Amino acid sequence: MTKFPSVLHSRDTYIQRIKPFLRTPIVKVMIGHRRVGKSYILFQLIELIRSEEKDANIIYINKEDIDFVDINSYKELHDYISKRLVSDKKNYIFIDEIQEIEDFKVAIRSLALDDNNDIYITGSNSEMFSSDLANELGGRYVEFRIYSLSYLEFLSFMNLPNDDDSLEKYVHFGGLPYLIHLPMDEAVIMEYIRSVYSTIVLRDVVERKKIRNTAFLEQLIRFLANNVGSLFSSKSISDFLKSQNVKIAPNQVSDYADSLAEAFVVHKVGRYDIVGKKFFERGEKYFFENLGIRNAVVGYKPQDRAKRLENLVCNHLLFCGYEIKVGVLTTEEVDFVCTRNGETLYVQVAVEPSSPETITREFGNLLKIKDNYTKIVVSSERSFENSYEGVEHIYIRDFLSSTLTPKML
Repeated sequence: MTKFPSVLHSRDTYIQRIKPFLRTPIVKVMIGHRRVGKSYILFQLIELIRSEEKDANIIYINKEDIDFVDINSYKELHDYISKRLVSDKKNYIFIDEIQEIEDFKVAIRSLALDDNNDIYITGSNSEMFSSDLANELGGRYVEFRIYSLSYLEFLSFMNLPNDDDSLEKYVHFGGLPYLIHLPMDEAVIMEYIRSVYSTIVLRDVVERKKIRNTAFLEQLIRFLANNVGSLFSSKSISDFLKSQNVKIAPNQVSDYADSLAEAFVVHKVGRYDIVGKKFFERGEKYFFENLGIRNAVVGYKPQDRAKRLENLVCNHLLFCGYEIKVGVLTTEEVDFVCTRNGETLYVQVAVEPSSPETITREFGNLLKIKDNYTKIVVSSERSFENSYEGVEHIYIRDFLSSTLTPKML
């Protein structure tokens, strides 16, 4: 019998999103990169079910646990679970890191035919899930993206106050949940983060995509880490690398970058014409899912403050459930056009918003958008006034401490 952790730090945001689907025949899929905390969310769901049903039939498989080393195919998965099903009650089926099982989707499709089976699975590759499960299950699954700890989750896990020193730790080390078990020592933490990063790149990018040019992959990751928030196309990246005597075709750059996004190393954010309401075919920005990993790749440099700030804002918007894109307004750019449940939010990011040039650029760009949706500028300068001609200003720590409901901003 699998032993579950005796202490679970709640990630209630995700539990509340998943709860409406408990005890339904819809397959619950949780995706995110390795060590982001997917397993612990499964444990919390198991704990919740057991608190409501003392004799619940829980079937749990973790492909990173040696106890399940013999389950490698869809047939072995189906046989293992079938032997443990009970016909006259709910069966709660939890499978962690299911992508390690060949053709797992065949077994899940079969198990999902029985409404008594309540299925929860996790995985570390978005492309595999979105394509395979969509084909096999149609509309009978729902996907939840699990991110690194948000700022408030980080404070709760680490038992830290909500102050600027704690924010600095979050920006430096990122939000991997296991940090709770480590001393707050940079050398120790960065060594752990580098090991997680290596595992993600090796198992979920190199091995899964059968990448041979690993040296180029490392150069691409370093390039993206050094240029967080910059607008690029595959061709522009290829041209830059050629100037560094690295020859690689644009289509290969695109494939490698997409592989990094599929493994949740980076977020790929496309450009959107605000007036024409359409996406551009070329040009996107890349942000790191975990700032600790980004800092482990290229270091924690003072001159990168603006890049880290924009990455922070991107990550928090995604955690809060927004779909995001880079806005284009004639010749101006809006850092983030965000949509959620039919509402829109426009966000600009500025390190120091009080200079006349910054006011003209950051607030001015938002003022040119002629609609009534909420528009905000997020900065690392607390002393600046709260608003400018109707555009709100929010200090980064207050921004990270909010759920971003426009009426509350």
